[in-house]
Amino acid sequence: MLTLSEQAISNVFRQIGVGNNYAPSVISFERGKTIFFPGDPAERVYFLTKGAVKLSRVYEAGEEITVALLRENSVFGVLSLITGQKADRFYHAVAFTPVELISVPIEQVEKALNLNPELAMLMLQGLSSRILQTEMMIETLAHRDMGSRLVSFLLILCRDFGVPGQDGVTVDLKLSHQAIAEAIGSTRVTVTRLLGDLRDQKMISIHKKKITVHNPATLSEQFA
Repeated sequence: MLTLSEQAISNVFRQIGVGNNYAPSVISFERGKTIFFPGDPAERVYFLTKGAVKLSRVYEAGEEITVALLRENSVFGVLSLITGQKADRFYHAVAFTPVELISVPIEQVEKALNLNPELAMLMLQGLSSRILQTEMMIETLAHRDMGSRLVSFLLILCRDFGVPGQDGVTVDLKLSHQAIAEAIGSTRVTVTRLLGDLRDQKMISIHKKKITVHNPATLSEQFA
């Protein structure tokens, strides 16, 4: 399976003869920084090589809803590619953690897709994962009580960012309570209280902002 890395993407573009003047650029964002806003022109495609990116919709009332939390090896900003028309950004993209991206002009991506099936397969894999993630986030936000929302979100993190170990599954992200609250539409105070309850029940432990879910199956069953 083709891995999404700076080297892999650069090789693909070199192989089709794009040239150094059009080489992909590597950019970094600190946590909380905006990558693009809704309404911005969709002129570039982004390949996420490090960290996590949050995609959200902001509605007229000011409510912000998280629709996806993208992990490494994801691609986003591809609306113009899909519609075949120039379009504006539909989502608000924010660095959920410190991130590193490969940014490529959309015209060059179109050329690469026509000439290189490996890149097309890579993007298809990324988009498939994105669709599944979005469906899971919608299910998470459908829960009315914040306790269930938090548990659902932790299970998503285990699936997409989890590293199995002796004590359970550790989410390989340093997450502040505020960041979690923003993702599930809650407040920092509420998230702190709910995480404390899960720790008291020995469901999770937290060390240096990394959450370990001791038994995801048990957690899922208890809060189903």
